[in-house]
Amino acid sequence: MPWTALQMPAASPPPSKLLTVLAALALLTGLALWLRGQEAPTPGAGPDGADDAEIADSRTPPAGGSAPSAQALPPAPATGASVAQARRDALRSAFERADDLHAYLQALLPAARAGDPEAIWLVSRVYEYCAPYAGDPAAYAGDTDLFGRMKLRTSESMVAARERVSRRCGRFGPRDGLGAAAILVRQREAAGAGSLAAEAALLAAGEPLDEAAGYRRDLAERVQRSDDPEAYKALSPAMGVLASGDAAYDGMVAGDQLAELAWQLAACRLGQDCGAQGSLMTEYCANGGVCSQDPAEDFETFVYEGAIPRRGAEVVDEMVDSLLEGDGDVEVKK
Repeated sequence: MPWTALQMPAASPPPSKLLTVLAALALLTGLALWLRGQEAPTPGAGPDGADDAEIADSRTPPAGGSAPSAQALPPAPATGASVAQARRDALRSAFERADDLHAYLQALLPAARAGDPEAIWLVSRVYEYCAPYAGDPAAYAGDTDLFGRMKLRTSESMVAARERVSRRCGRFGPRDGLGAAAILVRQREAAGAGSLAAEAALLAAGEPLDEAAGYRRDLAERVQRSDDPEAYKALSPAMGVLASGDAAYDGMVAGDQLAELAWQLAACRLGQDCGAQGSLMTEYCANGGVCSQDPAEDFETFVYEGAIPRRGAEVVDEMVDSLLEGDGDVEVKK
């Protein structure tokens, strides 16, 4: 089946509680099988709209790469709410841990085609993470080598981050079409299916579902109330300098670089993987050149010890506390 629009019709009735539980358990079971290396690529379609026969080809996995152990998955829960939480956590954890994101994408495709918002969102995350490499793997490798030979203070960290991306994305290439347009398509589909993180990412990309000031403020408030680390991280660029002077965010943690960092640090404290090899640190370093001098340093340590002055740390602390305490408003002297 070709990869067509994944967005569920707006008038579709919500699934019954039993169907939601069964679907979530099926997804967790399928993911567990993939993590054990027992699940073959699923027939269907790939990122660029081609048949899965094209994307799910026999390209050799990166040397040394292997899927993470299924032992790290949470046990199958019994209630609808806990099923949804376990599914979300399992899928996100697998994204952060997977050595082969091509295989991880194949495991997501059936649920994504069925309209699962978390699966579609994570398809877009694979696209976003791997796009810089997949566009031209040879050029990416050449740039990585060049950065290593430049012997900058952060060269070791940048090379480590870029090699991590190359290893995890090694089975993607230009024909997979993991570009900005494809990322936006998947984010819109995920947002339409109900993904708050995707809705936040669209706002941060300058492509909100609604341009109205009231919508933008409401979205920021919904993210803040959600305690969803992925949504916090996705929204953070929109709450930084892009929000400067925007009356929609009056009184909120918004408007400068410190505010953006505060949303990201709040995401870390809510459970986002902010370790040295997590996607947040990797993408900052591999794509933006914002790297710690220590390849083993996590995001929070990097921010507090190297990215902001002491007074800035106090401001950011107040902002993060405000976000996590539930009001989203902050008054601090900058």
